[in-house]
Amino acid sequence: MSIVVVPAATEALRAKAFALRHAVFVEEQAVPVALDGTSCVGTGRLVRHGEGVGRVGRMAVDRAHRRQGIGDRVLEALEARARAEGLREIELHAQCYVEAFYLGHGYARRGEEFEEAGIAHVVMRKAL
Repeated sequence: MSIVVVPAATEALRAKAFALRHAVFVEEQAVPVALDGTSCVGTGRLVRHGEGVGRVGRMAVDRAHRRQGIGDRVLEALEARARAEGLREIELHAQCYVEAFYLGHGYARRGEEFEEAGIAHVVMRKAL
């Protein structure tokens, strides 16, 4: 299998990303969502969250493809995009059960656990 991380620059690719989000967040974790589409194996998004800060969100990897480095590659691609856009720091809300994944990528926990959509989360940040 050859995994390639690419921007979701077309409607077809965005539909696949939305379908994966639906499977992971809605079906597995009962998080509400308004969109649906076809499947893909990994997704994530980066949005500006203040001066020089980006926020990573909607990270998801298809259940059958987890523990194969896909999440690593998606996160690294988002960080590269953030650097290219001149961002200095990334923030994210990590589900507590995957906090170690982000720690392994250089993110640090900020503050206490909180609940989001009924799931324990923690704010994490990384300087770029």
